[in-house]
Amino acid sequence: MQAAPVRATAIPTFTDALRAVESLLMSSGQRTARRNAWTSVLEDRRRAKDRVEAQRFLDQAADRP
Repeated sequence: MQAAPVRATAIPTFTDALRAVESLLMSSGQRTARRNAWTSVLEDRRRAKDRVEAQRFLDQAADRP
């Protein structure tokens, strides 16, 4: 007697669920604009982090004799 094959189905992540709801509620152009805006936010955060690191480096270099 053989066991029935087991099918593994991926459980959608919370992000996947939000994107599905987003796709139902928003038009394609709005989704694109929203994603572009979020990408800009992430890039601004990265640049801010780089500025802080550069400032620390310069402060440490200035403290050395």
